[in-house]
Amino acid sequence: MPAGFTYSSGPVPGGGGFSDGLYLSMVTISTLGFGDIVPASAWLRVITPLEALFGFALLTAAVSWILQIYPALTRRRVLAIRLSVLRRADVARTVHDPRSAMLPRLLDELSIAITQAGVDLREYSETYYFRDADPDSSLAATLPYAVELGRIGTIAPAVDVRLAATILNCALEEFAKVLRERFRHTGHSTPEVLAAYASDHGHPPA
Repeated sequence: MPAGFTYSSGPVPGGGGFSDGLYLSMVTISTLGFGDIVPASAWLRVITPLEALFGFALLTAAVSWILQIYPALTRRRVLAIRLSVLRRADVARTVHDPRSAMLPRLLDELSIAITQAGVDLREYSETYYFRDADPDSSLAATLPYAVELGRIGTIAPAVDVRLAATILNCALEEFAKVLRERFRHTGHSTPEVLAAYASDHGHPPA
Protein backbone atom coordinates (compact mmCIF):
# COMPACT_ATOMS: atom_id res chain seq x y z
CA MET A 1 0.00 0.00 0.00
CA PRO A 2 2.60 2.59 -1.01
CA ALA A 3 -0.02 5.31 -1.56
CA GLY A 4 -2.31 4.30 1.28
CA PHE A 5 -0.88 6.52 4.03
CA THR A 6 0.23 10.08 4.56
CA TYR A 7 3.53 10.40 6.41
CA SER A 8 4.58 13.24 8.66
CA SER A 9 7.89 14.93 8.13
CA GLY A 10 10.78 13.22 9.83
CA PRO A 11 14.29 12.00 9.30
CA VAL A 12 13.08 9.44 6.73
CA PRO A 13 9.84 10.73 5.15
CA GLY A 14 7.78 8.45 2.95
CA GLY A 15 7.61 4.67 2.96
CA GLY A 16 4.77 2.24 2.50
CA GLY A 17 6.45 -1.12 3.06
CA PHE A 18 5.24 -4.09 5.05
CA SER A 19 6.92 -2.88 8.25
CA ASP A 20 4.99 0.41 8.07
CA GLY A 21 1.68 -1.40 7.60
CA LEU A 22 2.48 -3.74 10.52
CA TYR A 23 3.45 -0.77 12.69
CA LEU A 24 0.18 1.01 11.94
CA SER A 25 -1.83 -2.13 12.67
CA MET A 26 -0.08 -2.81 16.00
CA VAL A 27 -0.46 0.79 17.16
CA THR A 28 -4.14 0.78 16.16
CA ILE A 29 -5.15 -2.55 17.71
CA SER A 30 -3.42 -1.63 20.97
CA THR A 31 -5.43 1.65 20.97
CA LEU A 32 -2.24 3.65 21.53
CA GLY A 33 -3.01 6.09 18.73
CA PHE A 34 -0.58 7.43 16.16
CA GLY A 35 0.38 10.72 14.60
CA ASP A 36 3.28 9.96 12.33
CA ILE A 37 1.25 7.83 9.90
CA VAL A 38 -2.29 8.80 8.83
CA PRO A 39 -4.62 6.72 6.61
CA ALA A 40 -5.18 8.43 3.30
CA SER A 41 -7.34 5.95 1.39
CA ALA A 42 -11.08 5.97 2.11
CA TRP A 43 -11.27 2.24 2.91
CA LEU A 44 -8.30 2.52 5.28
CA ARG A 45 -10.06 5.35 7.12
CA VAL A 46 -12.91 2.88 7.80
CA ILE A 47 -10.76 -0.15 8.63
CA THR A 48 -8.46 1.69 11.04
CA PRO A 49 -11.08 2.73 13.66
CA LEU A 50 -12.76 -0.69 13.35
CA GLU A 51 -9.45 -2.33 14.19
CA ALA A 52 -9.07 0.02 17.16
CA LEU A 53 -12.52 -1.01 18.41
CA PHE A 54 -11.57 -4.65 17.99
CA GLY A 55 -8.41 -4.09 20.04
CA PHE A 56 -10.39 -2.34 22.76
CA ALA A 57 -12.84 -5.27 22.83
CA LEU A 58 -9.94 -7.72 23.25
CA LEU A 59 -8.52 -5.68 26.12
CA THR A 60 -11.92 -5.47 27.81
CA ALA A 61 -12.48 -9.22 27.40
CA ALA A 62 -9.07 -10.02 28.88
CA VAL A 63 -9.63 -7.81 31.94
CA SER A 64 -13.16 -9.18 32.42
CA TRP A 65 -11.87 -12.76 32.23
CA ILE A 66 -9.28 -12.07 34.92
CA LEU A 67 -11.84 -10.37 37.17
CA GLN A 68 -14.24 -13.32 36.79
CA ILE A 69 -11.84 -16.24 37.07
CA TYR A 70 -9.97 -15.24 40.23
CA PRO A 71 -13.05 -15.06 42.51
CA ALA A 72 -13.92 -18.60 41.34
CA LEU A 73 -10.40 -19.79 42.16
CA THR A 74 -10.57 -18.08 45.54
CA ARG A 75 -13.86 -19.79 46.42
CA ARG A 76 -12.38 -23.13 45.41
CA ARG A 77 -9.30 -22.66 47.57
CA VAL A 78 -11.35 -21.49 50.56
CA LEU A 79 -13.44 -24.67 50.32
CA ALA A 80 -10.29 -26.79 50.07
CA ILE A 81 -8.70 -25.15 53.12
CA ARG A 82 -11.92 -25.55 55.06
CA LEU A 83 -12.05 -29.27 54.29
CA SER A 84 -8.42 -29.57 55.27
CA VAL A 85 -9.10 -27.87 58.61
CA LEU A 86 -12.11 -30.13 59.24
CA ARG A 87 -9.97 -33.17 58.51
CA ARG A 88 -7.28 -32.04 60.95
CA ALA A 89 -9.96 -31.37 63.56
CA ASP A 90 -11.28 -34.91 62.97
CA VAL A 91 -14.86 -33.75 62.54
CA ALA A 92 -15.87 -37.20 61.26
CA ARG A 93 -15.41 -38.50 64.82
CA THR A 94 -18.31 -36.35 66.05
CA VAL A 95 -20.82 -37.47 63.40
CA HIS A 96 -22.30 -40.19 65.62
CA ASP A 97 -22.58 -37.91 68.64
CA PRO A 98 -26.33 -37.15 68.99
CA ARG A 99 -25.51 -34.08 71.07
CA SER A 100 -23.76 -32.38 68.14
CA ALA A 101 -26.10 -29.56 67.12
CA MET A 102 -23.74 -27.80 64.73
CA LEU A 103 -22.97 -30.79 62.51
CA PRO A 104 -26.10 -30.55 60.27
CA ARG A 105 -25.43 -26.88 59.64
CA LEU A 106 -21.79 -27.65 58.88
CA LEU A 107 -22.75 -30.30 56.33
CA ASP A 108 -25.31 -27.94 54.77
CA GLU A 109 -22.66 -25.23 54.38
CA LEU A 110 -20.33 -27.73 52.74
CA SER A 111 -23.11 -28.73 50.35
CA ILE A 112 -23.63 -25.10 49.34
CA ALA A 113 -19.89 -24.50 48.86
CA ILE A 114 -19.48 -27.67 46.78
CA THR A 115 -22.48 -26.74 44.64
CA GLN A 116 -20.93 -23.30 44.09
CA ALA A 117 -17.61 -24.93 43.14
CA GLY A 118 -19.44 -27.10 40.61
CA VAL A 119 -21.18 -24.07 39.08
CA ASP A 120 -17.84 -22.24 38.88
CA LEU A 121 -16.26 -25.24 37.18
CA ARG A 122 -19.12 -25.43 34.69
CA GLU A 123 -19.11 -21.68 33.94
CA TYR A 124 -15.33 -21.21 33.96
CA SER A 125 -13.96 -24.54 32.72
CA GLU A 126 -10.47 -23.09 32.42
CA THR A 127 -10.22 -22.95 36.22
CA TYR A 128 -9.84 -26.74 36.17
CA TYR A 129 -6.31 -26.33 34.79
CA PHE A 130 -5.19 -24.07 37.64
CA ARG A 131 -3.55 -26.61 39.92
CA ASP A 132 -2.58 -25.91 43.53
CA ALA A 133 0.69 -27.48 44.62
CA ASP A 134 -0.21 -27.29 48.33
CA PRO A 135 -2.52 -30.25 49.10
CA ASP A 136 -4.23 -28.26 51.88
CA SER A 137 -5.43 -25.65 49.37
CA SER A 138 -6.18 -28.08 46.54
CA LEU A 139 -9.84 -28.99 46.19
CA ALA A 140 -8.85 -32.06 44.19
CA ALA A 141 -6.90 -33.36 47.18
CA THR A 142 -9.33 -32.46 49.97
CA LEU A 143 -12.72 -33.15 48.36
CA PRO A 144 -12.59 -36.90 49.13
CA TYR A 145 -12.83 -35.98 52.81
CA ALA A 146 -16.27 -34.51 52.09
CA VAL A 147 -17.16 -37.90 50.61
CA GLU A 148 -16.10 -39.51 53.89
CA LEU A 149 -18.23 -37.08 55.90
CA GLY A 150 -21.22 -37.81 53.68
CA ARG A 151 -20.72 -41.56 53.97
CA ILE A 152 -20.47 -41.52 57.75
CA GLY A 153 -23.31 -39.00 58.10
CA THR A 154 -25.81 -41.22 56.29
CA ILE A 155 -25.60 -43.79 59.10
CA ALA A 156 -25.65 -41.26 61.95
CA PRO A 157 -28.33 -41.73 64.65
CA ALA A 158 -29.69 -38.17 64.31
CA VAL A 159 -32.26 -37.66 61.53
CA ASP A 160 -31.12 -34.11 60.73
CA VAL A 161 -27.52 -35.29 60.34
CA ARG A 162 -28.60 -38.06 57.95
CA LEU A 163 -30.62 -35.58 55.91
CA ALA A 164 -27.75 -33.09 55.73
CA ALA A 165 -25.38 -35.92 54.74
CA THR A 166 -27.74 -37.01 51.97
CA ILE A 167 -27.82 -33.47 50.59
CA LEU A 168 -24.02 -33.36 50.76
CA ASN A 169 -23.80 -36.61 48.82
CA CYS A 170 -26.10 -35.18 46.15
CA ALA A 171 -23.90 -32.08 45.84
CA LEU A 172 -20.83 -34.31 45.47
CA GLU A 173 -22.57 -36.35 42.78
CA GLU A 174 -23.36 -33.17 40.84
CA PHE A 175 -19.73 -32.09 41.11
CA ALA A 176 -18.59 -35.50 39.86
CA LYS A 177 -21.08 -35.19 36.99
CA VAL A 178 -19.38 -31.97 35.87
CA LEU A 179 -16.02 -33.75 35.94
CA ARG A 180 -17.40 -36.60 33.83
CA GLU A 181 -19.08 -34.36 31.26
CA ARG A 182 -16.47 -31.64 30.88
CA PHE A 183 -13.17 -33.35 31.63
CA ARG A 184 -13.76 -36.99 30.72
CA HIS A 185 -13.12 -38.37 34.19
CA THR A 186 -14.29 -41.96 34.39
CA GLY A 187 -15.44 -44.01 37.32
CA HIS A 188 -18.40 -46.07 38.44
CA SER A 189 -18.93 -44.03 41.60
CA THR A 190 -18.45 -40.50 42.89
CA PRO A 191 -15.41 -41.45 45.05
CA GLU A 192 -13.71 -43.00 42.00
CA VAL A 193 -14.28 -39.87 39.89
CA LEU A 194 -12.98 -37.61 42.66
CA ALA A 195 -9.97 -39.89 43.13
CA ALA A 196 -9.21 -39.51 39.41
CA TYR A 197 -9.61 -35.73 39.82
CA ALA A 198 -7.05 -35.74 42.63
CA SER A 199 -4.65 -37.91 40.62
CA ASP A 200 -4.94 -35.62 37.60
CA HIS A 201 -3.90 -32.69 39.78
CA GLY A 202 -0.95 -34.60 41.18
CA HIS A 203 -2.33 -35.31 44.65
CA PRO A 204 -3.33 -38.48 46.47
CA PRO A 205 -6.90 -38.23 47.84
CA ALA A 206 -6.89 -36.90 51.41
